[in-house]
Amino acid sequence: MAVERIYLDWNATAPLMGAARDAMLDALAMPGNPSSVHAEGRAARAVIEKARREVAHLVGAEPAHVTFTASATEAANHVLSPVYRMGKSRVSLGRLYVSAIEHPAVRAGGRFAADHVTEVPVARSGLVDLDALAAALASHDPADGLPLVAVMLVNNETGIIQPIQEISAVVKKSGGLLVVDAVQAAGRITLSIRELGADFLILSAHKLGGPKGIGALVSRGETLMPEPLVRGGGQEKGHRAGTENLAAIAGFGAAAREMAAGLVQRNAHVSALRDRAEQAMLSVAPDTVIYGRGEARVGNTSFFHLPGLKAETGQIAFDLEGVALSAGAACSSGKVGASHVLTAMGEDAATGALRLSIGPDTTESDIDRFLGAFAKIAARRKPAGQAA
Repeated sequence: MAVERIYLDWNATAPLMGAARDAMLDALAMPGNPSSVHAEGRAARAVIEKARREVAHLVGAEPAHVTFTASATEAANHVLSPVYRMGKSRVSLGRLYVSAIEHPAVRAGGRFAADHVTEVPVARSGLVDLDALAAALASHDPADGLPLVAVMLVNNETGIIQPIQEISAVVKKSGGLLVVDAVQAAGRITLSIRELGADFLILSAHKLGGPKGIGALVSRGETLMPEPLVRGGGQEKGHRAGTENLAAIAGFGAAAREMAAGLVQRNAHVSALRDRAEQAMLSVAPDTVIYGRGEARVGNTSFFHLPGLKAETGQIAFDLEGVALSAGAACSSGKVGASHVLTAMGEDAATGALRLSIGPDTTESDIDRFLGAFAKIAARRKPAGQAA
């Protein structure tokens, strides 16, 4: 008999919510091109603008400042550019500064040459070293162009929340621009691009219950914008050419709307489930290491290590028990093992760690199933120092 499965890998991708699916099906039935001026085209355009308002509302931005992209990765490559435009004037950005725990889409540096990217360390806590960031920016040569800083608000592996307002103050003192990867934060904590002090936010629909293959770049204003990555027609005010993916955008908007409603109460429920799981793990196996437990984290994520158990072994073991979780970021094409996030935090990352990430649809029963599997796997592991 097949093992009944439970899904606890929401940070990799959240299940498509019903409201998003319904919005997508409605949009798929629409014949018009959003750029056409006839009634069918205007109807399609109205769907996009409604979604734009819904996404903007989720992050406290103006709808006009939301540019839809094919993914968060595309949004990162768009915004991480050494050339910006202020009207018809060209503005140069001389160097990109990224934290050592960024998602690979940001660590790759976008359109910056590798020798124009500086990595900023984090403390053992997983938080960006503000003194190191300030020192790096103090040595920046303004003659080369403005500095651009990219920091994620919520780490995709540990769930740790960065002090973006403090980081913004350091960046603004240097005259730089701040890009914030808010992919794992949207829908999990209350967001306002202005209150954060960010110039740009990167978003992804499928992390919050929308479809895969649609993201957004949100700007605080429209005065200073990166040069387009995708050129062609004038869609998205010229910032991103190509006929808009109407169905995906509709699904993104619906997911954003649903996640904005009741956010605080929903996340309190999710946090309680995560906290119960962690307390039980420590009761079953007191030597379990939970990374970032003493820091501010989003309530759905637990990144843990069982001494004596390699991450890949643990991931397979949980899978065989019918539990889907991951060994870190899902962007590495199945690779597991050493985490660059743990390495940056000064932890021994050789055996990796496992990530439990849950969502609004996770139940008490799901957590019970996970804990039952955890107890079995913890009991089978080899003694510390003899990782399976």
